[in-house]
Amino acid sequence: MASHIGVFLFVFLLYLSYFKCDSRDVLTPDNLLSLSNGETLVSAGGIFELGFFSPASTNNYYVGIWYEVSPETVVWVANRDKPIPFSSTELFVIAIDDGNLNVLDSTRNSYFSTQVGTSASSSHKAKLLDSGNLVLIDDSSEKPLWQSFDKPTDTFLPGMRMDDEFKLTAWNITQKDPSTGNYTFGLNQAGKSEYTILQKTVIHWKSSARAGYSNPLSFNELPSSVAYMLSNFSKEFSPVSYFNYTRLLMNSSGEIQLYRWDDKSRGWFMSWSEPQGPCGVYDTCGKFGICDRENILSMCKCLPGFSPTSPDDWMAGNFIDGCSRKSVTTCNKKSKSDTFLIMSSMKFEEPDLYSKAKNEDDCRNECVGNCQCVAYSYEDHEAPRGSSNVSARCSIWTNELHNLQVNYRGGFNLSVRVAMSDIEVTRRNCRPCGPNVIPYPLSSEPHCGDSSYYSFACNDSTGEVSFQTLNGSYPVIDIDIDNRRFVIQVHEENSCDNTKKPGTQVAWLNQSLPFHPINRCYNTEKLQNRTSGQARYGIRMIMWEPPLEPTCIASADCEDWPNSSCNMTGQGKRRCLCNQYYKWDGSVLNCTTASGAWSEKKAASLNLKALIISISLTAGIVTMCSIGYFIYHRKKLATRKGNWVEYLPESGSSSKYEITEDDKKRIDVPFFSLKSILIATDKFSDANRLGQGGFGPVYKGIFPQGQEMAVKRLSSHSSQGAEEFKNEVMLIAKLQHRNLVRLLGYCIEANEKILLYEYMPNKSLDTFIFDHTLRQLLDWKTRFDIILGIARGILYLHHDSRLRIIHRDLKTSNILLDEEMNAKISDFGLARIVEGKSIEANTEKVAGTYGYLSPEYALEGLFSIKSDVFAFGVVVLEIISGKRNLELFEATNLLGHAWKLWMENKALDLMDPILEDTCIEKEALKCINVALLCVQEDSGGRPTMSNVIIMLGSETITLPRPNQPAFVTRRNTASMSSSSSRNPAHSSSINELTITVGQGR
Repeated sequence: MASHIGVFLFVFLLYLSYFKCDSRDVLTPDNLLSLSNGETLVSAGGIFELGFFSPASTNNYYVGIWYEVSPETVVWVANRDKPIPFSSTELFVIAIDDGNLNVLDSTRNSYFSTQVGTSASSSHKAKLLDSGNLVLIDDSSEKPLWQSFDKPTDTFLPGMRMDDEFKLTAWNITQKDPSTGNYTFGLNQAGKSEYTILQKTVIHWKSSARAGYSNPLSFNELPSSVAYMLSNFSKEFSPVSYFNYTRLLMNSSGEIQLYRWDDKSRGWFMSWSEPQGPCGVYDTCGKFGICDRENILSMCKCLPGFSPTSPDDWMAGNFIDGCSRKSVTTCNKKSKSDTFLIMSSMKFEEPDLYSKAKNEDDCRNECVGNCQCVAYSYEDHEAPRGSSNVSARCSIWTNELHNLQVNYRGGFNLSVRVAMSDIEVTRRNCRPCGPNVIPYPLSSEPHCGDSSYYSFACNDSTGEVSFQTLNGSYPVIDIDIDNRRFVIQVHEENSCDNTKKPGTQVAWLNQSLPFHPINRCYNTEKLQNRTSGQARYGIRMIMWEPPLEPTCIASADCEDWPNSSCNMTGQGKRRCLCNQYYKWDGSVLNCTTASGAWSEKKAASLNLKALIISISLTAGIVTMCSIGYFIYHRKKLATRKGNWVEYLPESGSSSKYEITEDDKKRIDVPFFSLKSILIATDKFSDANRLGQGGFGPVYKGIFPQGQEMAVKRLSSHSSQGAEEFKNEVMLIAKLQHRNLVRLLGYCIEANEKILLYEYMPNKSLDTFIFDHTLRQLLDWKTRFDIILGIARGILYLHHDSRLRIIHRDLKTSNILLDEEMNAKISDFGLARIVEGKSIEANTEKVAGTYGYLSPEYALEGLFSIKSDVFAFGVVVLEIISGKRNLELFEATNLLGHAWKLWMENKALDLMDPILEDTCIEKEALKCINVALLCVQEDSGGRPTMSNVIIMLGSETITLPRPNQPAFVTRRNTASMSSSSSRNPAHSSSINELTITVGQGR
């Protein structure tokens, strides 16, 4: 029994001695740490540990330091850019060699070295401290030769000190790859007490200088506790013990984060982080652009009086070029052509200069008197200690304004100099509400705008606009002046109940007012934390009707509307009525004239004058005048005829378009006269122009009884001839499906070919998905419903209609959206009927839109139902990603990019980031899978639309894996055109390739 106890004690003591040896905190030349044995150093207090580790996502080993209580929390890496291969059979050790701390393999190849100089001395040792600092020490003098605190990686620990040379560098891509990343954190090299995050060499985030008497406009992005920690506790604050188990991390996403260890939850919690959201990123919206974190549609907008420098980039969500002034400001103190836009709760860059001022008027005058002044800010601040005077400071900006942010907690007032004409187009315009322009006729006050539109209110303290309804007030988060629409945030659950019938969910909107919802309401998760975090929010887009003539009291009230005068209307109101030969156009807010109507009436007026003169002259002169009058009258008739022809710019063509009696018998829709169409479209005025279709412009027409139609006017320069036109009329007249646009009429008269469709208030799909602002209205459910609608429409064309039809020009601009965002396929000018059960045909003329053409159609002229399937696949990928197929992604197009992500099992990375909160991943993956099946290079492998419908609708079916799609390399249009005209001697057929670029409607 005693012998057993002795053996047990021996084993126990041996275990303790091994544990004690394994837990050493010092490395000497006489011992080392081996990778194969898993040996580590542990600091004396058991806080930090050093050894070999391997991140889960890599096949490499690294030497690092981590928290003993949290092994996955690595705070320092020795060999971050020279990893040890996972598959290597070499022996790797951490050892003191030649006086340095080294990581070596068995052949003495070095993976890390302290490089303090070669020494044969055996007195050097490495020690891991409880602070997390690894120190190389000369044992004879206790002098530190090297320390890890001077060579940080991505983590700042208490005891480190930030100076000009100190930098934290993030891990690469994710927090699972220790190699050097793209983001660094450190002091601003300009010498100010500011900290910056650089993305390579570009500023990603910047703190303002600390607040004080010399700098009253500090935004304190860096908490005092963090500043105290970065200074190595050089200023009075909390006890140093407060920072035990505290770390500052520069993460791979570009954020600097403060973490503390929570003993109760046994985990880390983040107590502070910057930048906070996209608006926290430095200069997100460029010069003179404002970032608003509460605007879910578009975080960036230009200051009133400014417009995007690069409109196309701005619409695509690239705001880096910022905004430019619409008009140049003046430098005349007496002139009233300039004004100041006053905004509150603003964040901005440090001013260019300071000036003393007694009050805000003095500060304003200082800016007015400085021709280079673009903005000023006046703030009172406390005087230095010991002074009884309260001082104030006037901050002046003379250069472009950058890094502007509105609704910033702790922000200041900012007054920006703008041209009066750029923010008050008429004297009837309401004053701007903070950064928001309230355009005429909208009204936020009793004496501005149009009283019929007095449904808005301005909160001067916050600069926020609200929309007043029967059911309360709703924040206005965007106003689109060009399209006469605005977006509100709704918060009642029933306001976003899309299961109700159209129209029932807007009972709270006074139907007598000139405001009409133009689409459904959309729930959005992004707004849930805006207030309490409990309520559900949504957004609704509302359009306002063009106003009547402005009301007036005296003639001076009509000065902003040329060619008008203040007169009484038939309803007993005084309005600025248009003068003779002019008429009011509410869409452009002005009195306009048609040249024909003006010249005809002017001719009549001149004719009357001639008649009066002729009566007052002698008989001989009367005779001469009579002859002159006869000649003039003939000219007048010619003028009338000319004026009629003037409405038809294509009249120079000698060809006439006609439909035979046989054709008429086969057309099941009514004929409209050209005269009725001219009246409905105001003679094809630009104000009624909706967009450009593949074969000509499209206009909005208002016919008797207020019926709205989309009028497609075939251009004489269009490649669509009479045959294509007759084809489209006859085809669409026979097609009836909820996902196809409905033809309401047609016209062939003189040289005009016109189709009349049902009007779609939301225009085309590309208008939404490729617009950075509008695409946020399309949540995942809406996009998925659109995909299903398009699929059903194509299935009807291919299989279910009386005719088997191949569309041949399916693209996002040919998908129209009704007021409920239902998809409707349009533009059948290139459609072809295939006989009987045939599913393919050949053509000598290849026509369509580049990016949507299947390879067999584009190269061989062979089109089939699988050509439409290919185009459908492209459209689906565009809907999911919000990107055009022809955009380049690392030298390939959208199809190639989607295929690459699919092969890397990262298909969801293709998804539009806006869908992150609403996306159903299973459905999204299914749609991407189906889309890639549709764009396969081999047409035989593409599914039919009936199979597509089954795959999209099934919850259980296993989808086949797609093969490589037909990659389309972007080429110059001119080279394409030349390549399409091949030498007949070298080809059995010549195919003409017609490329069109569709526009939104």
